[in-house]
Amino acid sequence: MSIHILATGTSRGIGAAIAAAFDSDGIRFVGHSTSPGPDRLAADLGEDGAARGLWDAALEQLDGRIDILINNAGIFEATPIALSDADWLSGWERTLRINLTAAAELSRLAVLHFQQHGRGGRIVNVASRAAYRGDSPAHWHYAASKAGMVAMTKTIARGYARNDILAFAICPGFTMTGMADDYLASRGGEALLADIPLGRVAAPEEVAAAVRFLALDAPPSMTGAVIDINGASYVR
Repeated sequence: MSIHILATGTSRGIGAAIAAAFDSDGIRFVGHSTSPGPDRLAADLGEDGAARGLWDAALEQLDGRIDILINNAGIFEATPIALSDADWLSGWERTLRINLTAAAELSRLAVLHFQQHGRGGRIVNVASRAAYRGDSPAHWHYAASKAGMVAMTKTIARGYARNDILAFAICPGFTMTGMADDYLASRGGEALLADIPLGRVAAPEEVAAAVRFLALDAPPSMTGAVIDINGASYVR
C-alpha cells in the first residue's frame, strides 16, 4: 500500500527539498504553496479556514487517506519593537497565525483522521533553532512561534503514542534558502558564519533528509524527539 503525505510550504527552499526527498515509488505526495503549481495545492494559511480547506483538498486528492503530515510552511518577517502598537501587533498575529496556528489546525485534523481510521500516523514539524536559542530583537514573534511548535509536538507525542500517532520536530539553524540568504546578509554574513563551528549553513537537502527519516524510518520510540540541524551553533 502506498504512503500518502501532505506537506505545507513546498514551493522553494527546505520545502522544495522535502518534496524532492519523497519523490519515489510507493509514495503519493501532495505539497502546498500560496499559489498553485505542479503537485501543489494553493492556500494562504494566514486566512481563516485555509488550513481546513487545504486538508480537505489533500484528502480528496489522496483518495481519503493521509498517513503523514509535514508542517513546513512559515514566514520570517521583521517586527521591530519601535513600530506602532497596531503594526507590531499585526506582525505578531500574522507570524503566529501562519507559523503556529495553521500548523496546529492541520495537526488537530491529522490526529482526528488517524484516530478515525485506527492506523496511526506521523506528524513532522519543521521548527527552528530559534525555539531554543531565540532570535534577533526584531523577531521575538518568530522565535515564539517555533517554540510553540516544539511544545505542541511534544504534547502530541505524549498524548497519542498509544494510538500509534507519532510526532517529531526538526530545528534547523540557518539554511541556504532565499530567506536565510537575506538574513545572513543583514547580519554580517561571514561574521555570523563564524558562530557556526561547521563553518557553513545547512543545505535544504540536509534538513529534508532528516524529515524523510522521521516520516518514514524513525522507530516509534523516538516519538517526541526534536532533531537539531545547526552545525553545532547551538547544542543542548
